[in-house]
Amino acid sequence: MAERIAGPEIERLIQLLARLPGLGPRSARRAALHLIRKREELLAPLADALNTARERVVSCSICGNVDSCDPCTVCRDERRDRKLLIVVETVADLWALERAGALAARYHVLGGCLSPLDGIGPEELNLAGLVARVADDGVKEVVLAVNATVDGQTTAHYVTDLLAHLPVRITRLAHGVPVGGELDYLDEGTLIAAIRSRTDF
Repeated sequence: MAERIAGPEIERLIQLLARLPGLGPRSARRAALHLIRKREELLAPLADALNTARERVVSCSICGNVDSCDPCTVCRDERRDRKLLIVVETVADLWALERAGALAARYHVLGGCLSPLDGIGPEELNLAGLVARVADDGVKEVVLAVNATVDGQTTAHYVTDLLAHLPVRITRLAHGVPVGGELDYLDEGTLIAAIRSRTDF
């Protein structure tokens, strides 16, 4: 059994950092050491930012985004097309689409995707809020921007069935060859999707 090489405060910092996505024990140790070395420049401001986020960040009661205000900045933006609603699995997906800047639309965060193996059913997702928004908010098109996984596609089909009784157009993101992609490096599923979704040139 390895002996402890640092005090409990440092060990706790490493353990907490290791819980973050993409950080294992080794990366967490490196991050902790860097923060400690840059105590005044990084550690103190990071602690302040984390405390402020804990106190002020809330989930938007309309779309499910996270922000320091409710409704969130996206929902408050009057320049967005109120007829277009993009449905995403997570806030990270919303942020990715916003970075791309392709559409000035509104969003709805489901909070995950249907996954029977993980015990995630319809009750765990923000589906009731979605139906209410589409029914009462003048939405004409719902874009299903869910992941191209089995669970993502299952969720898309479920949402489509859920909204079938409403007069709304339901679309999904195109699947296929990414910009700058080389065919030789793509998996078979992506190539099949690209062929099936081909368009006029």
